[in-house]
Amino acid sequence: MALRPLHDRVIIKRLDNERTTASGIVIPDSAAEKPDQGEVLAVGPGKKTEDGKLIPMDLKVGDKVLFGKYAGQSVKVDGDEVLVIREEEVFAVVQ
Repeated sequence: MALRPLHDRVIIKRLDNERTTASGIVIPDSAAEKPDQGEVLAVGPGKKTEDGKLIPMDLKVGDKVLFGKYAGQSVKVDGDEVLVIREEEVFAVVQ
């Protein structure tokens, strides 16, 4: 199944956090926090203004981004968990 985001939404795959601390302690999945970084998999066309003009998206496929831990909606697609969020919920693009 392929997803095509609408309006100003983007589809992001979370990047895995480090599962081992600096001292070598392994953190189990149940205790690990959700990662707040991800890679953009798909981008919608943009948001429309009240007069019908399209505001283009700043993000593009392949961008690595930072977002809030509880932002958006998690969805399972072909066994992988992805996140659907609005572009305004993305804090920054990682260079």
